Amino acid sequence: MKRSTNTNTKARVKLPDYCDVEPRRDASGKAIWPAPEAAMEGARAFIKECAASGKKALIVPDKDADGLSSGVIMHRTLTALGLDPTLIDVHLVQKGSNVHVEPERAAMARKNPDYIFVLDQGSMAAPPVVDSLATKSLIIDHHLSDLFPERAQVVSACHYPPVSTTSLLTYEICKTLAPEIASSGAYLACIGTHGDLGNTLKWAPPFPDMKDTFKMYTKKSINDAVSLINAPRRTAKYDVITAWTALLNSTDPKDLLSNGRLQTARVEINAEVELNTHTPPKFSADGRIAVLRIHTPAQVHPVIATRWAGHLNSKALEIVVCANSGYLPGMVNFSCRIARCARARDPPVNIIDSLKAAAALSTDGLVDRLGESFARGHKEASGGVVPVDAFEELMLLLRVGEKPEKTDGPDEPRPKRLKTIEKSPQKNTIANYFRKP
Repeated sequence: MKRSTNTNTKARVKLPDYCDVEPRRDASGKAIWPAPEAAMEGARAFIKECAASGKKALIVPDKDADGLSSGVIMHRTLTALGLDPTLIDVHLVQKGSNVHVEPERAAMARKNPDYIFVLDQGSMAAPPVVDSLATKSLIIDHHLSDLFPERAQVVSACHYPPVSTTSLLTYEICKTLAPEIASSGAYLACIGTHGDLGNTLKWAPPFPDMKDTFKMYTKKSINDAVSLINAPRRTAKYDVITAWTALLNSTDPKDLLSNGRLQTARVEINAEVELNTHTPPKFSADGRIAVLRIHTPAQVHPVIATRWAGHLNSKALEIVVCANSGYLPGMVNFSCRIARCARARDPPVNIIDSLKAAAALSTDGLVDRLGESFARGHKEASGGVVPVDAFEELMLLLRVGEKPEKTDGPDEPRPKRLKTIEKSPQKNTIANYFRKP
């Protein structure tokens, strides 16, 4: 029998498939996916009203592959329904900002839109997207939130597992509105979904069957397109407009693969990741959280957090954090991922709850100092943008870098074991054999 020569490998944790979850159901027992039908129908009515109005539309997509793909799907749907492309504008949020802050609201208002589509931006309690009472707003999103800007119409997938990406939710809303969207939007939905959920995703129900799409374009071209579209916004230049323009003008993922500006951005980011990814982690005293600190103007902290989350392995570890103090002056941008070794644990790890619980340990108002951009996103992939001092306070509360305490229970220190040497009854021992007379 041939014996395996690899004796040091550890069994990998078998992770459940993303779609292998029980969906929420309505009163009749029908699965609710990707969002409540009433909300999706309301969105379709909003889109048709905008297209028929002949008035200005403003698309406000997030800067990543998921957000930009959802924006292009929406752009194609509006034009397919007859809206003149010259009436459609795009607003790309500035580096380190978010759609809810006053400078962004003012910038959107200056474009004087009649309809605004806010896609994949995450949400919070906020004033209206713009102040004008004549402007109507539709929010399509999947980030965990029950709070939204005033007067906005909302479709959210965040409470309906398996949680759809925003691009896939937008595709599911739009593909019934115009016949060509089902085909011309499919590769965009795949790019956005792989951008958020990874390239090993199994497209199982209730996700749509994309076999024909992957036969036509191949998974490799889709996955290569993801890295190219994500690269410009990660550069220090924050060149999101290049990614948006390339995606909007594409008819096939291969159009993106030959784009020189996208290729240059990807080379730059790959070099920056390699430069910073070898940073050694420090652990919280209880071993649950690993923290890596980097300093770079490039947005590579999410990539590095994801890499280390797949690499680190221990019984205690739950969350990997990559904190970047060089992205914005005076701020720490950080990304959190669930460690691969902890993804199948019961109860499941919830990053947002863990971060908020740590901040709540403060007795002098740290929660307020961390601000609204702390612990946003998803239970499985969260992070934030917080002042440097507030981040350091959080690290102290988590006791990052301290030596672990060995305990028998939650409060009692483990007693030291006394070393005992029992006299052996056997005289003919190996020690006696080699002892010199």
